[in-house]
Amino acid sequence: MTSENSLALKRTFMAHERTLMAWIRTSTFLITFGFTIYKFFAYLVDADDTPLAGSMVGPREYALAMISIGLVTLALAAVHYKNSLQLLEQEFGEKYRSLAGAIAMVVSFLGLGVLIVVLLRQ
Repeated sequence: MTSENSLALKRTFMAHERTLMAWIRTSTFLITFGFTIYKFFAYLVDADDTPLAGSMVGPREYALAMISIGLVTLALAAVHYKNSLQLLEQEFGEKYRSLAGAIAMVVSFLGLGVLIVVLLRQ
């Protein structure tokens, strides 16, 4: 492989890495926004000692939806990223170690923890 092709391959790997990092950022926003909404309304109810009006979709359900969307988005992005890297590695025979993949795993575990907290608390 020429040095020109090698640089192009490295740029392609880095582009995939940047794309995954953008998905991680978006997923983290969705997860934290959902948890923030949940905690804000929990503190509001605690401060007033009055429950929120009974509706089908309340702050807890909204928070669960946002956190779930963030986790699903992150999972789909990680699977797509892994498949893309495998195709590049098969085609060019060069391995690439990804820091973004490890960060995606950490964020997904933290997101799952937040989801469990919201699910178990009433």
